[in-house]
Amino acid sequence: MITLLQRVTQASVSVDGKVIASIGRGILALVGIERGDGEAEADRLAEKIMAFRIFPDDAGKMNRSLRDVGGELLAVPQFTLVADTNSGTRPSFSSAASPADGERMFNYFANKTRAAAGRFGADMQVSLVNDGPVTFWLQVSPPSKS
Repeated sequence: MITLLQRVTQASVSVDGKVIASIGRGILALVGIERGDGEAEADRLAEKIMAFRIFPDDAGKMNRSLRDVGGELLAVPQFTLVADTNSGTRPSFSSAASPADGERMFNYFANKTRAAAGRFGADMQVSLVNDGPVTFWLQVSPPSKS
């Protein structure tokens, strides 16, 4: 599983011109599901996001987590994060989970984190105010089979 985290002062996601989810201060997580990702990867990613210290303490250092600041989480499914862009000029999505598996794992992740969430498979418009800007790329992979 891959996520692009953005610390935000506000964020929302709309479908067909209607806001379906929004948050105030917190994290916008764009989430890509790879083939082979399961609940273990979703659990690890969820825990990492909730504990990731990207909010400033009283000294201005990134020492506080989403939990520490009582922030909100907006999760948005984004299969393009798993694109292979190493060759040619057209991305390959061969490493993406199937739509059914991707939707199942995204919904599991969103429920696990109690996130406000975008709609899997929908054409969404995402609005945000990036705070900082602070943006991080996180990836958890299934254990390799030796």
